[in-house]
This record gives sequence, structure tokens and C-alpha cells, in this order.
Amino acid sequence: MLVAFLAAGCGAVGRTTVGDASRGKEIFLSQQAQCASCHTLADAKSKGTIGPNLDDAFEYDKQQGFSEQTIRDVVRGQIAYPEKPMPPNLVEGQDANDVAIYVAKCSGNANCGVIAANTSGGKTTTTTTTTGGGGGGGGGTAQGKQVFASAGCGGCHTLKDAGSSGNVGPNLDQLKPSKATVAHQVEVGGGAMPAFKGQLSDAQIQAVAGYVSSVAGK
Repeated sequence: MLVAFLAAGCGAVGRTTVGDASRGKEIFLSQQAQCASCHTLADAKSKGTIGPNLDDAFEYDKQQGFSEQTIRDVVRGQIAYPEKPMPPNLVEGQDANDVAIYVAKCSGNANCGVIAANTSGGKTTTTTTTTGGGGGGGGGTAQGKQVFASAGCGGCHTLKDAGSSGNVGPNLDQLKPSKATVAHQVEVGGGAMPAFKGQLSDAQIQAVAGYVSSVAGK
């Protein structure tokens, strides 16, 4: 696995020697970077299936004696020059270094001891607006929009109202799915999309389904 990653990205950027694993974990989990929605990493409690399982990718390499520095550089190169379906420029500069350091340290180690830093400066967005019980197809448009963002849907789908331009999955503005269709797809997944039943509550699934069906194509 490491050979494949080396061919794809190593050497594309300089050595990744300075960074903060705690900040890297915070960025890895953030809705903007969306790493957790696409990759499995036990320490981050993420179960994405669109991209490689990072525990599987590097655990064996560590057992074979590859240094953490080598893995850092591989991850950093892959971030800088990704292969589809991973979009480019998800994180850059020091943010990318921090993510690479975190992944290198914690891949293959479900309890690596890194605690996510509280880097709220623009990395995460919290919506506290409430909508008195109703509109937007159930659960409230604000709640559904928040679930869409926090679940990482925007990394894979284009939806104008959410400001997302992902191209891994269908363009929701063009598709204009019904609430029932969205809810079913979120629950069971399909193709590159993982099933979210068990990760999202029934109320969250209904909220995001109502949100998408009410704003798609508008």
C-alpha cells in the first residue's frame, strides 16, 4: 500500500517536519476538510469508505519498520497532489502539514493519545438557529443544513444552497430528489456513498432529507 502512495505523491512537496498533531486531528474532523467523511481512521472514529482506509493503508507499513517521517511525507504529498475522487486543495500549507503529522502518528492506532485542539477560527461552523417545528419538509431547514455540513455531504455533492461543489456523487441541484429518495439514500448508501444509518439518528436523516429536497435546484 505504501508503494502506491509513494508513486502518487511522495516527493511532490518538501519534508513535513514541523506541525501539530492535535490541530491536525481537529482539521481532519472539520466539515471544511471533510477527511473523516471519506476515510476510515479509528482514532478519529471516522468510517468513510470513499477514500482509502488509513488504518489499513499504514498499519502494516509501520509493522515493517517504515518511519513515521516517511508516512508523513507520503500523506502530505497525497494531499498536495490527490487522485480522484479526492478533490484538490482541501487543506494547504501548515494545515496540510498538521493533518499529515496526525495521520502518520495515529493511523493503525485506535488510541494514539492525540486530543483534537479547539481551533474554532473558521474551521467549523455551528448553526444555532431554530425554526419553530416545521417548514422545509420536516426537521427544520436550519437543522437539515447543519447535518448536511457536519456529515460531510458537501465534499461529495454539489448543492448551491449549502455552498458545496463536490463531484464524487450526483449534483443534487440537477437531480432535485424527493425527501423519500434522499432519506433512503442516506440510510443505505450506494456506489461510493457510505450508509449513514447508525451514524446519523433517524431525526437527523429526516432533517437532511427535508433540507435537500426543499432547496435542490433553487
